[in-house]
Amino acid sequence: MIATVAKTTKAPKVKTPLLYKALGLGMAVPTGIVVKKAADAAWLKVRGYPPPKNPAAPGVSWPDALAWAAASGVLYSSGRLVAARGAAAAYQKITGQLPPGVNTDSAA
Repeated sequence: MIATVAKTTKAPKVKTPLLYKALGLGMAVPTGIVVKKAADAAWLKVRGYPPPKNPAAPGVSWPDALAWAAASGVLYSSGRLVAARGAAAAYQKITGQLPPGVNTDSAA
């Protein structure tokens, strides 16, 4: 039996403007700092002790490692979304158009 492989077509690569990259970095750094501090403070308030520095370390319990992975994953992903949307909004305000690769039709 011979299997056929479907050919996939790749979308053309879009060059990201330097302004958009700079805005992304400018939004990501402070957002990352705020999210890290918020995550640590929330863990300390709920659990009563600091979050694990390395959840994979043998001395960290499974429940703590899994809880920290879940909580930090949600918070960091949300922070990344906030930074990306902020950068796109700032780019649109400055240039009057959406950044390349971002369109209004993306909503489901």
